[in-house]
Amino acid sequence: MSEQKITRYDGPAGGWGALKSVAQHLRGQGVAVKGARTLLHANQADGFDCPGCAWPDRDHRSTFEFCENGAKAVAAEATARRATPELIGAKTLAEWAEASDHALEATGRLTEPLAYDARQDRYVRTSWDAAFALIARELQALPDPNQALFYTSGRTSNEAAFLYQLFVREYGTNNFPDCSNMCHEPSGAAMKPTLGVGKGTVTLADFGQADCILVFGQNPGTNHPRMLGELRAARKRGARILSFNPLRERGLERFADPQDALEMAARGDAPISSHYFQLQVGGDFALLKGMCKRLVERGALDRGFIARHTQGFDAFAADLRAQPWAPLVQASGLAREQIEQAADLYAASERAIACWGMGITQHRHSVATIQMIVNLLLLRGNLGRPGAGACPVRGHSNVQGDRTMGIHEKPAPAFLDKLGEVFGFEPPRAQGHDTVGAIQAMLDGRGKVFIAMGGNFAAATPDTAATWRALRRCELTVHITTKFNRSHVVHGKKALVLPVLGRTEIDVQATGPQGVTVEDSMSMVHLSSGMNAPASEHLLSEPMLVARLAAATLKHSRTPWLALAGDYARIRDKIEAVLPDFAGFNEKIKQPGGFRLRNTASERVWATASGKAQFSTHAMPTDLAVQRIAERQRDTRVFTLTTLRSHDQYNTTIYGLDDRYRGVYGHRRVVFIHADDLKDIGMQAGDWVDITSLYVAEDSAEVQQRRAERFLLVAYDIPRGCLASYYPETNPLVPLESFSLVARTPTSKSIPVMLSRHG
Repeated sequence: MSEQKITRYDGPAGGWGALKSVAQHLRGQGVAVKGARTLLHANQADGFDCPGCAWPDRDHRSTFEFCENGAKAVAAEATARRATPELIGAKTLAEWAEASDHALEATGRLTEPLAYDARQDRYVRTSWDAAFALIARELQALPDPNQALFYTSGRTSNEAAFLYQLFVREYGTNNFPDCSNMCHEPSGAAMKPTLGVGKGTVTLADFGQADCILVFGQNPGTNHPRMLGELRAARKRGARILSFNPLRERGLERFADPQDALEMAARGDAPISSHYFQLQVGGDFALLKGMCKRLVERGALDRGFIARHTQGFDAFAADLRAQPWAPLVQASGLAREQIEQAADLYAASERAIACWGMGITQHRHSVATIQMIVNLLLLRGNLGRPGAGACPVRGHSNVQGDRTMGIHEKPAPAFLDKLGEVFGFEPPRAQGHDTVGAIQAMLDGRGKVFIAMGGNFAAATPDTAATWRALRRCELTVHITTKFNRSHVVHGKKALVLPVLGRTEIDVQATGPQGVTVEDSMSMVHLSSGMNAPASEHLLSEPMLVARLAAATLKHSRTPWLALAGDYARIRDKIEAVLPDFAGFNEKIKQPGGFRLRNTASERVWATASGKAQFSTHAMPTDLAVQRIAERQRDTRVFTLTTLRSHDQYNTTIYGLDDRYRGVYGHRRVVFIHADDLKDIGMQAGDWVDITSLYVAEDSAEVQQRRAERFLLVAYDIPRGCLASYYPETNPLVPLESFSLVARTPTSKSIPVMLSRHG
């Protein structure tokens, strides 16, 4: 473990620090040689897709096609450590509950199926047949299939996801809470009605042609490090990079590319952002509306594009002209001159891409904010042409592919029609539960069985106390996973932990070695084949696990489950039969780099109700949680807290306790705060505080309080009135009922809180 300290980091993102970190993590997992060899196969044409983020691969010819955090993910999966039944069973679950998230994952790869023994309060070894029989009995005993909930993580392959949704729908429900519900659900909800697609419209080639790239609510240096290579190249050839983020993030400032030998030898680096706008937390909607207002007032518009390809411009322009500047300035935290400067820089560009991350999506008005990004692009015709478009940057490596495969609680009728036709059954039509709905159903007793295909549901979700109560009310919880994590300690009356192959491992079925496919953030679908021996002879692949579970549960199904899982090409044939965009699936994935799914918006074909791209008119929000709290807590200093990742973290997976770029070492429970705010509240950096969130429901006068204890104050370059802290430690502060309009994504990036001295 690192020495606990808070210091200033003056280096660039990447560079020698990244290489040192990779070496440390490989050694720490006991795979210095094996891990290095494995990394050479990451994101290669004949290798495996990185189990980290969904950023696409520029080409499959580069020897080094991985980043620091991808290397951490590979090291964690290829680890020499083994979480055997003896190791896990050596402690009671009450004892494991006291361990940190980092310590739980550090036990290593799970090797055999585990079942919960309530008499001992321990997990014990079980067999696969016994596990499937238990799940089948519990599912068959439910009086209503809608009492079962089926969660999906974004690392699940296309083949596994397709079989999983087929099994669940043959069972009789559309209950598919998934990780999209907690991250980029608002992106799809915003873009589908306005552009006709719920995915990004650009490719990596567009980044090579754009002369302006706007980055909203995203920290690529930690969350998508390979994106920095594209931003660096764009900046070097003269493109403007406009970054909009509350915190100063090193990855948006300077980057040293570890793949650039000359730059590394000279200890040089390259700037990333040409302009950096530090708006306040939640100020993006006001900023974007102000930028659109400036463009309309200047007449800096692509009138030909607007006339031919859009609808709703007149109403939108009228709303902008009527909008006073003062509320935009106050809500954004930027001066009018800064908003106008950003708009003018954008207007001076011929080809622009807008990128955004969860700093945009996890707010109450996130859908409206993303539609304002779309408006900004439409005003200048920056859609459906080279070097321009919308780029929601997603997290998990196949989160977009899982949705394409049908992991959705609100499936399209046409998809269900075709699924039923191909497999000879009538799929359920009623809308299922999303993530928030699933938690509410478990709390209410309407959800009895919870099955998770990957992920760490107990740590990823909002309102930790409520989520844990919900899971503990279940008759059965099942987690399909590679490693031990928090969700396995927060269990139902009966519980199973089922270990599966990782992305880096060789998958051999009846017809020989298999490969799976994934879809990246830019709709590229490609093959992934592991190269390491499995961590244990007892592991199943995810497709085979789903097939055996379905065969055990659905006694009268006509689907040849085991035959499909014996040859993944057969699964892909069925995907092709259901989804027209996958025509020639098995042939297309043979080409290096795979193939791109059709994106109608990138062709200026608008699959919307009107047949045109749609401008969206939204008034300035007046119902923000922080405003409702301020009206009731006039004597309390209320801050707006945003949650974020540390650099030694990917989603809920904690690889280490350091956050190098922010100068934090050996700590997780920290709060970043402006130095002047520290003075105002009579505290100083290094003090320990408790954080209390404050929430008022729209139809209530009661102020709800949730508390997270013992956080270290760290002075940081962040706007006044704003705080930042890591999740999942701060997830207990997010109310279950506080979510984005339309998309129902938890509002983890805008939490009204107050601070008090700890102890």
